[in-house]
Amino acid sequence: MSKEYDSKDIVILEGLDAVRMRPGMYIGTTGTKGLHHLLWEIVDNSVDEIANGYGDTIIVTLEEDGSAQVEDNGRGIPVDIHPQKKVSGVEVVFTQLHAGGKFESDNYNFSGGLHGVGASVANALSRWLTVTVYRDGYEYEMQFESRGTGKNIKSGVPVAPLKKVGKTKLQGSVVRFLPDDRVFEDIVFDFETVSKRLREIAFLNKGIRIKLIDERKLTNGEPLTVEFKYDGGLADFVKYLNENKTVEHAKPIYFEAKSDLCQIECAMQYTNSYTENTFSYVNNIPTSEGGTHELGLKSALTKAFTDLGKKAGFIKDKDLALTGEDFREGLTIVLAIKMRNVQFEGQTKTKLGNTEIKPEVESLSYQKLMEYFDKGANKQVLELAVGKAKQAAKVREAARKAKEITRAKHSIENSNLIGKLSSCSGKKAEQNELFIVEGDSAGGSAKQARDRSFQAILALRGKPLNAEKKRLAQILANEEIRTIISALGTGIGEDFNLSNLKYHKVIILSDADQDGAHIRAILITFFFRYMRELILNGHLYIGLPPLYKVSKRDTVEYVYSDAELPEAIERVGKGYAIQRYKGLGEMNPEQLWDTAMDPAKRSLLRVTLDDVANAELMITTLMGDNIEARKAYIAEHANFNREETFAGKQD
Repeated sequence: MSKEYDSKDIVILEGLDAVRMRPGMYIGTTGTKGLHHLLWEIVDNSVDEIANGYGDTIIVTLEEDGSAQVEDNGRGIPVDIHPQKKVSGVEVVFTQLHAGGKFESDNYNFSGGLHGVGASVANALSRWLTVTVYRDGYEYEMQFESRGTGKNIKSGVPVAPLKKVGKTKLQGSVVRFLPDDRVFEDIVFDFETVSKRLREIAFLNKGIRIKLIDERKLTNGEPLTVEFKYDGGLADFVKYLNENKTVEHAKPIYFEAKSDLCQIECAMQYTNSYTENTFSYVNNIPTSEGGTHELGLKSALTKAFTDLGKKAGFIKDKDLALTGEDFREGLTIVLAIKMRNVQFEGQTKTKLGNTEIKPEVESLSYQKLMEYFDKGANKQVLELAVGKAKQAAKVREAARKAKEITRAKHSIENSNLIGKLSSCSGKKAEQNELFIVEGDSAGGSAKQARDRSFQAILALRGKPLNAEKKRLAQILANEEIRTIISALGTGIGEDFNLSNLKYHKVIILSDADQDGAHIRAILITFFFRYMRELILNGHLYIGLPPLYKVSKRDTVEYVYSDAELPEAIERVGKGYAIQRYKGLGEMNPEQLWDTAMDPAKRSLLRVTLDDVANAELMITTLMGDNIEARKAYIAEHANFNREETFAGKQD
């Protein structure tokens, strides 16, 4: 029986109700990432104000009651009555979607954030939000609340109109809000997450002062406080990224440029690494998938270094032809541009698509690089760059033949896969899964446990090479690495093509011990360096096998962490037996299927790259050559006082 459908059935969501009804449309998720997105939107408003020349300081405070406060010394949110809405500018900004001063270029040359919805979205998804404005010699206040229960909650309702409190000599805005626990899974702001993003913003906006205060963490009665200010801008950023690497020249290559279309800031520095690392931003937003601005810079770099090298006599006609990839080996690059009318593309909307930006960035960067190396003091860096490129070209030629292995049309059937890959029968890549396991024992159990209609097993017979410490030619010479590349079918590095991926879930399933953790780290490092799009597009996962089996007669519980063990023991009751799994090979196929492979029961962690720059720093620290940096990290984060609670069988 069909239900009548009339105009009365059409629901009109007034004001901010649409945001609360579909928060994911505005902030992506109601998990911890979405929670912090609220804070970024308010911070971005302050950054836009200061980056456009108004004010110089932002103070972010994480309060004891769970709220967050963002204060700046910009112009202050407009307080006069809006001609259309007949309420104050403050009320319009925090209650109207797509309301703001960023749609016209008169007030803002460029901006990040949600283009006019950031402040109102933060208000809509908060229990309460308060605004204090210091403007034109007066202080103003306004408060908003989300009222009601269940489905009848009205979001971001003004408690009263904007109120003039009194006179002041201050200038700027203060926004404080408490995220709504009825919307978010967790409303606890993470200090490290906030700190890393604020540091990045400070690097990207030269001279801006950003202070972070955590009132929840006291040291000698004082709240935890950090401050970021980088007068060197991106040059300081590059030094920070390379602090655990061996640099080839102390002072980064640095330039700024400006045109009617965009502003450019760029810094780069050579290290003894064998990989290129490029980090790009548009209006302070990370573009982890690159885009037209990166293409423009790379073209300019290749042309400038080639022209300069020939002019200086460093490149001869008889030399092997040098490519852009050769010049960028070992180079850490940070590029930041600011522009209007940004067009993002790609699956994750982190790729710049504006076609007019490539030739503009290329022209400006080429001009600035030619000027930079025209100075005698910088000729040594140019000679270094050309020398490294020549060496890279020789290695590239050696790697060319090795790369051919990954280009073979039937690479899955190559002899190096025989006995290692047990492919699945399913032909739809989007439904297929590849489990990477270590050893014949684990491989045997996994092959028996799997559903072969969509699950393939790749059993490695040894540890792959650490991609952080070797050139590509050496990496491709490693049998385990070649096996992985052949199985996935995507190619590697410059030849990588995600559309050829044969399995849309690539799952690292290693033992729950130190060796297993090391294999995970090595594999993630390899994927990060040479198949980054695999991670950026959400195809890489970590499988979580259980640590313990707690049983008593017909009652069995699998436990995945030490923290869960006491509760599991309590549920099973006295007379239980406990087994600590040392490896996947100890499980029979039924147990492995139930705990780690059955899509209905298993736990998977998706490997994400929300912050590529910090991922770079982490991988360099943990997998690179700087032993002291690794020791320092372990000393800071490892729990050396942890006691082993496993005690075998208890009654």
